[in-house]
Amino acid sequence: MNKLHKLLAAATLLAASGLLAWPQHANSQAPQTDDSIPAFHSEPPKDALPPTMEPSLFTDFEMFNAYTVAGRVKKVLYQQPCYCHCDRSQGHQSLLDCFASRHGSGCNICMGEAFYSYEQTHKGKTPAQIRDGIIHGEWQKVDLTKYQKSYLPSANTTGK
Repeated sequence: MNKLHKLLAAATLLAASGLLAWPQHANSQAPQTDDSIPAFHSEPPKDALPPTMEPSLFTDFEMFNAYTVAGRVKKVLYQQPCYCHCDRSQGHQSLLDCFASRHGSGCNICMGEAFYSYEQTHKGKTPAQIRDGIIHGEWQKVDLTKYQKSYLPSANTTGK
């Protein structure tokens, strides 16, 4: 019996030391508590952000408009997850990465989340509030038809 107690004590000690040595999330910019939530940055960027691709490379209205709004709200997209899970398949760290490459042009999830982020930013929502909406699937309610009909005016154009 004494041998059994020693064996159990050793196993418990070994398990406890293994938990202490378990790696914590090393990337302080993208803390995750739930593996189902894709990568994102929880804080605003401290350095310059990569440029989004030039919208004029895309003749399709929706793609053009997605890259246009992405360029307008880069700091917000930097703080958003992307539910196409390109963090796993392509190493993206946030929704912004989708528009720094051609990836966003071929993905309805990326475009929908970008339009949602743009609209919510114009409603005065913070990046954290927008992220909560994306996590809860609110981006799926965006009316995409308005982005499929014509090119958005430039950011400095007044009027509707």
